[in-house]
Formats: sequence, C-alpha cells, structure tokens
Amino acid sequence: MRAEPSSQPPGPWQPDPVRQRQAGYTLEDLLDLPPDAPRVELVDGVVHVVSSPTLGHQHIAGLLWNWLRAHAPAHLRAAQAVGVALAANFTREPDVLVHLAGIPANRHFLLPHEVLLAVEVVSPGTRRTDRFSKPAEYAAAGIPAYWRVEQDPVRVHAARLADQPGRSGNREYELLAETADLLELGEPFPVKLPITEITP
Repeated sequence: MRAEPSSQPPGPWQPDPVRQRQAGYTLEDLLDLPPDAPRVELVDGVVHVVSSPTLGHQHIAGLLWNWLRAHAPAHLRAAQAVGVALAANFTREPDVLVHLAGIPANRHFLLPHEVLLAVEVVSPGTRRTDRFSKPAEYAAAGIPAYWRVEQDPVRVHAARLADQPGRSGNREYELLAETADLLELGEPFPVKLPITEITP
C-alpha cells in the first residue's frame, strides 16, 4: 500500500548525519545550500551551525565594520560575516574582515591571500574558539592580522603574523597591542581607533 505524501512542510535544513560522520562536506556543498539554511562554517569537512549572536555582539561588530569602512584606504574594503575558504573542506566566517578591493560582489567566499585582517568579537559561547582555534587557523592560512574584541568592557587584542614560525613549527600571531582606550597600529593600514567608537 502506497504511503500518503506528508501534508506537513519539510523542516529547516540540517546537515546529513552520514556525511557529518564521514566529514564529507566540501566548499562546493556550502555553495549549494538551500536559501533556508542557517549560517554555517565548515571545519575539516564537518558542518557547524554558527550560533546566533547577541545584540551587544552585533552592535560592536557593526560599529567596527563602519569604522574600518570609513577609514580604510581605497585599495581595501571592510566586510561583515563573509566566509573565508581556508581549505577545500574548511571555512570560517569572521565577524568583520578587511580585504583587497576589486573582488567581484557575487563571491560567497574570499581566499586567505585576499584577506588582510580577520576580526572576531568574543561571546560567552565562542571564547575558546575565538581565543585559540580561529587565530591558529587564520595564522596557518597566512592571514596577516587578527583582532580579538572582548566585551564588557570592550577591549581589542591586535596581533600580526610573526616573521618566524613558533615553537610548534606553525605560523603564529604575535600581539601588537591590547587596549580598552586607543588602538594605534601601522597595519593593515594606519589605524588610530578610539575604543569608545566601537562601544555600544
């Protein structure tokens, strides 16, 4: 006897559990996700749903994006929540980034050599990833600068790629500045950012 088709609409998109166990997802799969799919990152072939940020997180990210957009030189652009393809089966989505100008607007992912700065705003659920995993991944991919923005109070930790590999033999970031007052840097362009301007 034939089963009647379900009258219930299909639920929201979820990754296939078999492919998740096999770590079988690739960048191409992310490009084919349906419109109702949540924001995701791809970590070693496994799809991770990006948790919904808090209002405070979004205010800081938005203010920083606006400041970078207003102050970046003509050859650079600032963007929010755009994916970076670190490998064929590995993507991250920084909260804010600075990239080279002239990249087609229909691109879904940037390549590491097109990104000069990746920024993560730390939330309670992302502390470990933003403080340890993501900087190691961005450094390994060769992204020249990484900023970590802590909340409560707003404090920026700005780092750049070290000239020499670290003790582990991997590329690492070295801290340039840590401040809750005024961030002054020479890269990825001359920066003089009062932290009050990115504090909601």
